Amino acid sequence: MDQVDQIVIRNYLTDQLNRGVSKRSLKRRLSSLNHFYKFLVKKGYVESNPFFFTNSPKIEKKYPKTLYHDQVRQILDLNRKRTDELMVRDQAIISTLYFTGMRASELVSLDLQSLSLRQRIIRVIGKGNKERIVPITEECQKDIDTYLKTLRDVLSNRCKNDGKSIELNSKRALFLDKQGERLTVRGLEYILDEIEKKTGTFVGLHPHILRHSFATHLLENGADLRVIQELLGHESLNTTQIYTHVTEETMKAEYSAYFPRAHKK
Repeated sequence: MDQVDQIVIRNYLTDQLNRGVSKRSLKRRLSSLNHFYKFLVKKGYVESNPFFFTNSPKIEKKYPKTLYHDQVRQILDLNRKRTDELMVRDQAIISTLYFTGMRASELVSLDLQSLSLRQRIIRVIGKGNKERIVPITEECQKDIDTYLKTLRDVLSNRCKNDGKSIELNSKRALFLDKQGERLTVRGLEYILDEIEKKTGTFVGLHPHILRHSFATHLLENGADLRVIQELLGHESLNTTQIYTHVTEETMKAEYSAYFPRAHKK
């Protein structure tokens, strides 16, 4: 144990990185070794802790992926051209996810009573059972209204009472699967995958990418960060502030793409 020094530690880190061990995993290992040697020093088994002055590998921050506004617009427009029965439901789902920024779990938990189309608001139950009111656009209002008037009752009538509560699965739920039961998170992800196939727009469509896009587009258009925090249902403003980095990355990309002297020769 006394033979471990800075050179040994550096060689260990290099070897682990070359083996494909992630920096995040290495950081945890170094932390464990540091605590272990603190214990050894305290008990008198070694004289010093060689990990005391060792810096952990720098972990690159991963910013959430977002879609450009034109990409979202394209998905909405192409999906609207579908002629199959479930188009109106899928259109309402995309609109609701994008124009409210709600989580997948929040969307599948929506009941009919959660919605006020006349006032254009949705009551969302978020993490920790906390309630928030989210406004919707006229486009979103129309998409949900079309789904309710043309398809939802059709789907609800397909629900079979096979031991499950029809009251919970069909009568109360806003969004239903093709069997008439309340939509699940996994079912929602499947629907978005199918939307990509049916529209031919493969952008990694996922509930979270629409949520990130919602927040980023609001920020890019001048919305206050605290308003975005309320709309997303974030407990802390620090969680919302990650979107400021996303917009900075977008700004740099746009600058590099369009400013004439930004390109490397």
